[in-house]
Amino acid sequence: MHGCAPSSEGITAPNPVALLTPALRVVQCADYVLRSDGNIGLRQFTLEDAPSLFNAVHESMTQLSAWMVWAHPKYSMEETQSFVSKCGPGWEKGEQYSFAIVDVRDGQFLGSVGLSAINRAHGFANLGYWVRVRKTRHGVGTSATRMAARFSFETLGLNRVELLVPTANVASQRVAEKAGAKREGVLRKRLRLNGVAHDAFVYSFVPEDFR
Repeated sequence: MHGCAPSSEGITAPNPVALLTPALRVVQCADYVLRSDGNIGLRQFTLEDAPSLFNAVHESMTQLSAWMVWAHPKYSMEETQSFVSKCGPGWEKGEQYSFAIVDVRDGQFLGSVGLSAINRAHGFANLGYWVRVRKTRHGVGTSATRMAARFSFETLGLNRVELLVPTANVASQRVAEKAGAKREGVLRKRLRLNGVAHDAFVYSFVPEDFR
């Protein structure tokens, strides 16, 4: 998982990176790589994101707390700041890549998508995502998921991305499937959430899914 000003050209910053496809750009903002599909963008978290992240989490607490172990009713600003402060070092060490999902038109914080549990030996990682409640059902999670997966292949050089989704979490399954991830099967008692073991569907992306 868990500010750039839009211009007429989209989100811009020093040292832009070449276009990947006509619909998917990689640019940089305040030294943070950002990908955009023209509507939403992915960028690294900054300390200035803490208030927006905190508000989005509490706005979405009912939905998040059922599936995210870190989301609880007493989730504090201190926890938010702690998470954000660890994102940069985690990125630099190659341990995890957490993106803030933002609206490229006004910079509004929409949610988060991230790559974790990175296995360099075998070239795969886990992908997770969440979108604030009032921005769900607008394709935000689907687009962010695809951009993060492409980042894992085109920037990190991985050969597989896995998404583990509880079998009862229908909304997240819908996002994975709309994003084009392939459902491979069920892993029994794979996820422990709030002390309860859950079966989980395993979905995957491989580079060929984007060709």
